[in-house]
Amino acid sequence: MTMSMSPDLAALAVAHRVATDYWDWQGRHVEVSSSTIVAVLGALGVDAGTDAAVRSSLAALEEERWRRVVPPTVVMRTGWTPWVPVHVPHGQSVEVDVHLEDGGTRPARPVDHWVAPRVVDGREIGEATVELPGDLPPGWHRLEARIGDGTSATATLIVAPARLELPAALREGRVWGLMTQLYQARSAASWGVGDLADLAGLSTWSAAQGADFVLVNPMHAAEPSSPLEPSPYLPTARAFTSPLYLHVEDVPETRLLDGRARARVDACAKRAIELDRLDSIDRDPAWTAKREALEIVFNRGRDADREAAFTAYRSERGEALDTYATWCVLADEHGSDWTTWPEGLRDASSPEVAAYREGHREQMAFHAWLQWLCDEQLGRTQGAATAAGMRLGILRDLAVGVHPRGADAWGLSSVLAHGVTVGAPPDQFNQLGQNWSQPPWHPERLAEVGYGPFRDMVRAVLRDSGGIRVDHVIGMFRLWWVPEGCTPAEGTYVGYDDEALVGILVLEASRVGAVVVGEDLGVVEPRARDVLRERGIFGTSILWFEWTADGRPLPPEGYRELCLASVTTHDLPPTAGYLGLAHVRLRERLGLLTRDVAEESAHERTSIDRVRAALVERGLLAADGTNEDMIVALHGWLVDSPARMLGVSLSDLVGDRRIINQPGTQDEYPNWRVPLSGPDERPIAWDEALTSPLAAQITARMPRRAGR
Repeated sequence: MTMSMSPDLAALAVAHRVATDYWDWQGRHVEVSSSTIVAVLGALGVDAGTDAAVRSSLAALEEERWRRVVPPTVVMRTGWTPWVPVHVPHGQSVEVDVHLEDGGTRPARPVDHWVAPRVVDGREIGEATVELPGDLPPGWHRLEARIGDGTSATATLIVAPARLELPAALREGRVWGLMTQLYQARSAASWGVGDLADLAGLSTWSAAQGADFVLVNPMHAAEPSSPLEPSPYLPTARAFTSPLYLHVEDVPETRLLDGRARARVDACAKRAIELDRLDSIDRDPAWTAKREALEIVFNRGRDADREAAFTAYRSERGEALDTYATWCVLADEHGSDWTTWPEGLRDASSPEVAAYREGHREQMAFHAWLQWLCDEQLGRTQGAATAAGMRLGILRDLAVGVHPRGADAWGLSSVLAHGVTVGAPPDQFNQLGQNWSQPPWHPERLAEVGYGPFRDMVRAVLRDSGGIRVDHVIGMFRLWWVPEGCTPAEGTYVGYDDEALVGILVLEASRVGAVVVGEDLGVVEPRARDVLRERGIFGTSILWFEWTADGRPLPPEGYRELCLASVTTHDLPPTAGYLGLAHVRLRERLGLLTRDVAEESAHERTSIDRVRAALVERGLLAADGTNEDMIVALHGWLVDSPARMLGVSLSDLVGDRRIINQPGTQDEYPNWRVPLSGPDERPIAWDEALTSPLAAQITARMPRRAGR
């Protein structure tokens, strides 16, 4: 639908934080089409299809605020004394208390602030104002407004620290660590896919080289049965872990199997380990074999102590775990696309789903048991990393969204927006834009449920880790929404309450002493980096993205201190491939370039030559240095920066050339399925690869702390 941008439509869009214009990656001002605005407002549940509907929606927006006694969620920082409006029948008294999460109660102070009453739904409503105490502790509290007529209303109150304090390791100085796609990090004992035992081994090795962390790809839950989505950034549920990463031999009950059951598990292992020889990561047969083995172990049962621990775990994870396990059982029976299930099963809250649960408790227990094992092995992996000398340990990645037909899209449907997907506008590295096929959080619905689903997701990823990397952290400020049927370039930004989302991130990380790294690459809202820095959240700096205004490589001294700096990222080729222009050749083959391949190649070669010249000028690289010498020198460039965190890609340590992921593609390229490979592009095991001279040269360049 196309319509002119009326002032009322623009006002309605602004009221719902829908951008009517923006600045693109080349600095050009772009006006969003009216049809996009109408579609995005529709996804928010706002009717803007006609001029009359727009006027009605504007009026309803203002009246809705007055219908609420208190806002659904109030977010503040420690030390703040915010005013909160309270709407009651005109003339009625009201008292407001803060109920602390530890059980205490604090009164809110009435404020002498006159607001004229308003007639809403035929009743005169008044607005009182209260001030919250400035010494409230950080935490998840509750506001209660008690009205003189005997009624009451409550709201979630979130008090976040003003700033996330740095962990001791980062207060003492700088740290460096490895960055890897865990599924790539296979060893002789892997079942076709790198697992948590491999992560523990990799952590121990890197700790011996002086590393303080290992950053891995998102390990969120995938489908419970084949086919599995290969992208770790398109999970089915973010508050749970993919059991594909379990190491079967480390499950305690495995050691108690009788001879026949042990032989069956060994046969599964043999099938899966043969997959390590393939020049691809084939998750489906790997998980089929691993699941078969785990079912054998599950059916063996548990002793009394283990059963009690499992029961306690299920109680702790509560309804969220039950909902996820229910989806898994349904997906096993009906397929992982819940939109094709029998109609009564498509709604997680339906009576049909409740009845289904009652008849499938044992199957649900199996999927809950897998999550228990994941949490156990994650805890042991973090313990192994810190025992080896790492001061941070495992840093886990939080994906920006979820699969549109997965467990979260089913179980959390009420707090997601429908009819749109998340993506990215056109930029330098994908000039057609991107559609990530993920349903976004609905900003208003999320506030109405007190941000509980967001909190639970953050807590899950912070569990048994030293920190969290938030993919596309700018999504806590705004996300690029693409209406169904539109190209990525036809989307627009929708704003979020960053005070709430960032505040929750700071609150939860502070409780476990974790570091938070925000991936703030690409087109960034101007104030976002200032907010993140103010709140103690690290940014991300990739060497190939850091340039001065006159087109020169940003000198090391110009890098941010509060950032994780690295040469490359998973959305670029490993450095050896980048220097060989592997990304240009691939994008040209896939039709992703908007200019001639010769022009694109010349542009990229010019950039590489400028970086090479800067390395030579700084004395980090000889004029006749090889590409391998340049890879080492690039890491030396970052060591000269003030960045508190330095990341080294495992792919760079082994001279890998092959691209892990080409943004904006799905089946056109085997994204997330390329194994770790050597310079000859043949698959290698991580423990074999780290004996390479290149690994020794790069790790020797990294900063060392006293005693290491």
